[in-house]
Amino acid sequence: MLLIESRAAAKVVPIVCVTRETWDARRASLAGPAAAFAQASGFEPKAGRHCLLPDAHGALGVVLFGLDPADTFAPGKLATLLPAGAYAFEGLADGAGEAAALSWLLSAYRFTRYKKTAAEAPQLVCPAGVDAGRVQRMAEGICLARDLINTPANDMSPVALEAAVHALAERHGVRAKSIIGHELVARGFPLIHAVGRAAVEEPRLVDFSFGPEDGPKVTLVGKGVCFDTGGLDIKPSSAMLLMKKDMGGAAVALALAHMIMDAKLPIRLRVLVPIVENAVAADSFRPGDVYPSRKGLNVEIGNTDAEGRLILADALALGAEEKPELLIDFATLTGAARVALGPDLPPFYTGDDAFAADVQATGLRVHDPVWRLPLWDAYDALLDSKTADLNNVSNGPFAGSITAALFLRRFVEGARTWAHFDVYGWNPSTKPGRPEGGEAQAARLLYDLLERRYRAA
Repeated sequence: MLLIESRAAAKVVPIVCVTRETWDARRASLAGPAAAFAQASGFEPKAGRHCLLPDAHGALGVVLFGLDPADTFAPGKLATLLPAGAYAFEGLADGAGEAAALSWLLSAYRFTRYKKTAAEAPQLVCPAGVDAGRVQRMAEGICLARDLINTPANDMSPVALEAAVHALAERHGVRAKSIIGHELVARGFPLIHAVGRAAVEEPRLVDFSFGPEDGPKVTLVGKGVCFDTGGLDIKPSSAMLLMKKDMGGAAVALALAHMIMDAKLPIRLRVLVPIVENAVAADSFRPGDVYPSRKGLNVEIGNTDAEGRLILADALALGAEEKPELLIDFATLTGAARVALGPDLPPFYTGDDAFAADVQATGLRVHDPVWRLPLWDAYDALLDSKTADLNNVSNGPFAGSITAALFLRRFVEGARTWAHFDVYGWNPSTKPGRPEGGEAQAARLLYDLLERRYRAA
């Protein structure tokens, strides 16, 4: 465990956080040799700088860290820089302890399934006034999602992802149900079946619920495309390199579900994960095909590489049938979202202005940012089809993320509030709390929002 809940460790090394304004007073409080060593090392209280100071016996005595008070996630980078041992932050601003502790745990994450590390990780004493259980709950959820996303498709196949969903449900005392293969068609999920039928492992929909049956209904839907070749509209090889992460929406949904269930929030949680591999074979679905959907709308396939919205459509329609208070979906859905906002800032869509304001403000506060884009009604006509109720892609190159969200909106009738998060699911470079690799964007912000909304209810 990298988070120690008390100062019970034999020796705890203080991490003294300083700014330009506090450095002179802090330096004066250091023992003579330590202050001299800091000066000889050229330490300056610039944001992100650190310096290891010896004690009187030559052992590590103090860590100095230059702090930007506005970036409460920055101290977590020390989890990757310090030697093994126990540490405690000093000098953090009031209310900054949780972000620093969480960033520490998230920075320390390593994907070790195929490449082990022998280095012993440093431990952190939980800052005073911080709920260690809450911090660890969030870190566990995020690290679960990262492990799932980082696992390559040969080991994170539809069967393996289904098993991960079942394992999470069982961990929290509930049983998940799966609908597999041709049973999907028989039970009203023709779009999920069409997308995944060409793969060696059959498509499936996994479904579980948790919490009091009379609680407010919150339903999460996560896109579980374990690998996306693009189908017959095949991607170029360069665009396939990260397609193991195309089940990132499912991973985000599971991360958030873990946080909710571990906290035992008083809601009726439902999790729906449609799982497929978009493969190329003789029975692949084709451009120009028309398929019915669970909602009853007939969908023309304009592009087989727009498969994620198809499997989400059937799952969202199922979720909406219960008329939940909140219906939220996550998907690594469009390259257009990355062009618009880059990899670090996922767009989200909702017709609920109050909910949108809470989502965006919460994301900024907890260092899990998102940005609202509009469900622009005038673009809805771009999904028109001459042979079916709608096409799965627009008839032009513009507004790709918006038109994908508008497509999904056709299938959520009944939900009081629906929100769609077009996540990237990947950190292209390492930052404090965000090591390079898989990432569960938007999970922490929604946990914070749901906890505030329903814990106080």
